[in-house]
Amino acid sequence: MTKKEFQKRMAQGPLILDGATGSNLLKAGMPRGTCSELWIAEHPEPLIKLQKAYIEAGSNVVYAPTFLANPISLGSHQLACETRRLNHELVRISREAAGGRALVAGDISTTGKLMEPMGDMPYDTLFEAYREQISCLAEAGVDLLVAETMMAADETMVVLDAAAEVCDLPVLCSLTMESDGSLFFGGTIYDAVETLEAVGADAVGCNCSVGPDQLTAVIAGIRERVSIPVIAKPNAGMPKITETGEAVYSMEPEAFASHMEALYKAGASLLGGCCGTDPEYIRALCRKITAS
Repeated sequence: MTKKEFQKRMAQGPLILDGATGSNLLKAGMPRGTCSELWIAEHPEPLIKLQKAYIEAGSNVVYAPTFLANPISLGSHQLACETRRLNHELVRISREAAGGRALVAGDISTTGKLMEPMGDMPYDTLFEAYREQISCLAEAGVDLLVAETMMAADETMVVLDAAAEVCDLPVLCSLTMESDGSLFFGGTIYDAVETLEAVGADAVGCNCSVGPDQLTAVIAGIRERVSIPVIAKPNAGMPKITETGEAVYSMEPEAFASHMEALYKAGASLLGGCCGTDPEYIRALCRKITAS
């Protein structure tokens, strides 16, 4: 999919994204603390089953589980040398699950290392890491790229720079933030999305963060600041942490969908779920959006 093709598709109406991956794979037996990219490559069936369920529920886009499949993050598991193999294999698995019924997004995220001058990560090192991963994703045949759960505009801009050098795939940029729009490393999402649009993002918005009930003003504010499509992919409410450290999300699918309908009316046109959601949340979301 080219950038122009993405624009044409968005002119036809909203795109429904998928929901959570990691929390559902933990329920399916993935051990906590493991490298999820490696585990999925070795145990593809739970992901295939999950992504098929999302598509049946109404997702137009599923995210290949390449969230931390960049050489910096994989390096923490001594797997940097597996960057190409893992990206290719994980995209192949998602393409098998999609079966041509949904678009497959190459998922990219923060390395968790602050860029200079706030931290020690040089621009060139980060650029090369993202360029390597994006090259692998493009070779593997993803339809678009998603930089999600990003914590700062500067690192997200590096993704855009790397993607522009490698391919013409559309790049969706989604940041995580506080409920008032404040970013964790300074600034606001409103200023960030303006900057990201200016340097080539094809859609901008937020994911993870909080529940949809706390995001109506944020989505409306983003919609006012940009001319490109707006993304809303929040959690199923705010979690309660159990004594064993497990995050439990209490917002039910119908309540989630009702709040997502409000975000759609506030200006979001790419809608899905993050932590705590599953195919039932996407099914309820689709019913609400279709009825709007």
